[in-house]
Amino acid sequence: MLIIDGSQGEGGGQILRSSLALSLVSGQPFRIVHIRSGRKKPGLMRQHLTAVEAAVAVGRARVEGAHIGSQQLTFHPQGIAGGEYHFSVGTAGSCTLVLQTVLPALLTASVPSQLVLEGGTHNPFAPPFDFLTRSFLPLIGRMGPQVSARLLRSGFYPAGGGKFTVSIAPVPKLLPFDLMQRGAILQHSARATVARLPRSIAERELQVVRAGLGWDAQCCAIEEDTSSHGPGNVLCIEIAGEQVTEVFTGFGELGVSAEKVAKRAVREAQEYLAAGVPVGCHLADQLLLPMALAGGGRFRTLAPTRHATTNAEVIRKFLPVEVTMRELAANDWEIIVENKAP
Repeated sequence: MLIIDGSQGEGGGQILRSSLALSLVSGQPFRIVHIRSGRKKPGLMRQHLTAVEAAVAVGRARVEGAHIGSQQLTFHPQGIAGGEYHFSVGTAGSCTLVLQTVLPALLTASVPSQLVLEGGTHNPFAPPFDFLTRSFLPLIGRMGPQVSARLLRSGFYPAGGGKFTVSIAPVPKLLPFDLMQRGAILQHSARATVARLPRSIAERELQVVRAGLGWDAQCCAIEEDTSSHGPGNVLCIEIAGEQVTEVFTGFGELGVSAEKVAKRAVREAQEYLAAGVPVGCHLADQLLLPMALAGGGRFRTLAPTRHATTNAEVIRKFLPVEVTMRELAANDWEIIVENKAP
C-alpha cells in the first residue's frame, strides 16, 4: 500500500486532501501518517474530517482512523459515484477545501453531480468562494467539464454557517492546456464586503486599494452582507486578463487595522502585475492536480510556494507524471506537468 508522510514539505492538510483526491481518481488505496504534524494542533480537525467523510461518500470507500485528532488514516476507494451530496463542516472550517477534495473525481464521473456545502466560505489560508468562481472554475471549464457554483450565504470565522451549491457536468477525460501568457488586462475591480461590521472598514480598505494600485473610485465597490451568521470582512481584488482572471483577497482580523488587511492584498496584486505572469501563487497551487489528471499542461507563475512543491511531491506518488519547475527570470517561473506513462 502507498504510504504518505503527512509531515513532508509544508506538513499541513493539503497533503491529506490531495492524497484523498488522487486516491479517488487513481483507485489506489493509501495510508497517511503524521497528519498535519507541521501545525500547532496536529491531526484531523473538523474540516479535515469532513473532507475525509466526503471522499468516503464519493468513493464508496472504506476508511480506518477517521476521527478528530487522528494522525494516521487508511483509505480504500471502491470507485467514483457522482450524484447528489450534502457536506457540512459544522464549524467555520473551510467548505471550499471539502470541495477541493472531491471535485477532481467528480469532474470525470459517469453522471453529473449536485453538491451542497456548508461551513466557512471566506477563510484565510483557503480558497475563498470568489476565487473559485472567478479564477479557478473557468480554467477547469477549459479542460472540458462545466462547473458552476452559487453562493447562498457567506460564512466567516468564527461563526461559519456559509452555504453554497455546485453543479458539475463531467467529461470522460480532462483536456490538457497551457497558460503561458496573461494577455492584455481587460478589466480590474475591487470589492470590500462587511458583514455585521461598520461600513467604514470597507471604505478604508478601498482607499488603500486606490492609492496602491492607482485605480479610480468607479472600480471599487462596497457590499454590506446581511445574510451572514456572524461578523466578517473580505476584500477581493480582481484582475481580468485576456487569458485568465486572478483574484487576490484580504480578510479582516480582530486587532488588525483595515489598512493593514488591504495592504496585504494590494501587495499581492502589485507583485502579480509587476511579474507579468498569468498565474498567481495560489492559483498555481490549485492547477497542479487537475493538470496532472489531464496528463499534462504548463503555465508561468511567480516563485512556487512550499504548498506547490509539496503538492507536486504528493502527485508524483500517485500518478505517472513529472512536475518540473524552472526559473525563467526573477519572479517568473515555468511549471510543466508531463505524463510519464509508457
